[in-house]
Amino acid sequence: MSHPKGGAGCPMCGKPRDLAFRPFCSKRCADLDLQKWFTGAYAIPLVEETSEEEGKSDLEADD
Repeated sequence: MSHPKGGAGCPMCGKPRDLAFRPFCSKRCADLDLQKWFTGAYAIPLVEETSEEEGKSDLEADD
């Protein structure tokens, strides 16, 4: 048996998973996922929150 029982399919194409390329169905889908990491498609956006007091203390330090 080349794929595990139950569970979801390949996260890239939905085909049954292959244990050799887990959690993907093939080397192609694994490589496509890796390419997304390299290009930044999976990047988590950074949201910086600063309060007014933090901003004021930074300005005062420059004086």
